[in-house]
Amino acid sequence: KLPFAVLCVLPLLGWRADAACVDKRPDKAARRFVSTGVESRIANITSRMKDKDLACLFANALPNTLDTTVVQVDKSAASGAQCSKESPHPDTFVITGDIPAMWLRDSTNQVLPYLRFVQEDADLRQLIAGVVYRQTQQINTDVYANAHQLDAAQGPSGHETDQTSKPAFAGTRVNAMTPLIFERKYELDSLCAFLKMSRSYYQATGDKTPFTSDWVNAVDTVLQTMKSQQSSTSSYDGEYSFQRCTSCEPTDTLSHGIGAPARSTGMVRSAFRPSDDATTYGFFIPGNAMAVVELQEVAKVLSALGQSALAQDAVQLAATIRTALEKYGVVETPQLGRVYAYEVDGISNFHFMDDANVPSLLSLPYLGYLNASDALYQATRHAVLSSANPYYSTGSCAGGTGGPHNGEGYVWPMSIIMTALTSTSDQEIAASLDMLKRTADGLWLMKESVWQDDCGRYTRPWFSWCNSLFGELILTVAEQRPHLIF
Repeated sequence: KLPFAVLCVLPLLGWRADAACVDKRPDKAARRFVSTGVESRIANITSRMKDKDLACLFANALPNTLDTTVVQVDKSAASGAQCSKESPHPDTFVITGDIPAMWLRDSTNQVLPYLRFVQEDADLRQLIAGVVYRQTQQINTDVYANAHQLDAAQGPSGHETDQTSKPAFAGTRVNAMTPLIFERKYELDSLCAFLKMSRSYYQATGDKTPFTSDWVNAVDTVLQTMKSQQSSTSSYDGEYSFQRCTSCEPTDTLSHGIGAPARSTGMVRSAFRPSDDATTYGFFIPGNAMAVVELQEVAKVLSALGQSALAQDAVQLAATIRTALEKYGVVETPQLGRVYAYEVDGISNFHFMDDANVPSLLSLPYLGYLNASDALYQATRHAVLSSANPYYSTGSCAGGTGGPHNGEGYVWPMSIIMTALTSTSDQEIAASLDMLKRTADGLWLMKESVWQDDCGRYTRPWFSWCNSLFGELILTVAEQRPHLIF
């Protein structure tokens, strides 16, 4: 989330390449939340892992979100909070790490690995239910906002000068920024993240209590927004507009507040990517793939709640998007052959690259859109993990995907984790684990990105989403390929 201009390059005094991992968790008294289920699983897995440094890294990373980023809101003391003070529901705010704001996408991914523990930990289940409640209110506050403040008293976000507006009376427009919004970058995957958080909680618990009329309204708002963003830019009604004229980064703003021209395909346009960078072409393929999956899955929750009409609406929208994605999102070039594009405009233009942030082309099987053995995916994956992807870098520290957010040469550990999570090869997974341990480079937590040839040169030492994803990787390997770590 921090711009490249404030790159954090921290010297690690006294560190050696063979330095052993150390405990980097806060003191027990300083931890924001302790889950008995999570702690028990950490102890069980680390005691059996062959590589003790990898075990130590796992023990630091998996609980990082609970240790450092969750806030269980006391509504009686809240000031202008998004959740009503009279609400009896739990309310959990999850900061992204070194930025004290809650991203829909990040918060979902930060807590998802903990859902496997909720049956044995009622307090953890309440905490995650609170995330569903908080996200519901965030969607209902402004469906186009990607990140939110804890409450109206939190203070300036730093984005007050963003030129983002919404329609008002008699064809006028008004400033859409409010004290509750940290940033208002419309991202399709943020809407999908809300759906994924909700349906994943329901699948893990069977608990219907978070799914109130407010939640149904939020889901309906998401569906109507997706339909609105299926339009061509030439016929768009201007519901959303965004420009950041104070930034030196072109990826921080949209041309004429809307973005590059796009023609209706049946897919959903996205103004920004999961990296919070502007899309080059409006139809972001990984985000649309995620939408297909999450619309289908949330329809099951809606059906269980008796919301059959809305459930059918979600299923039909998913089918429309999938058909369009397979028609317009698959491209063929002499260099790459037949692959999924990263973005298209529905006219004739496409952009091939991949970004480490999920959803990505690399993550399509992880999203549930297709199987890892799919031939078209394998061709796309091969291109993504090669010089055909302008943001693939490899060096003496690490090899993997980065993105325009930090620029060429920076490898994001998130992409290395996703390489392992989507791999069908023991050798590739083992190599990824070794590389991830190397990128930890004395900090012994997951960083945002590292320089390809120097693991001690990095951005953002506190990036909670990546820590959770690494924890999920080890949990997955322990369940599916235990011989690799035990």
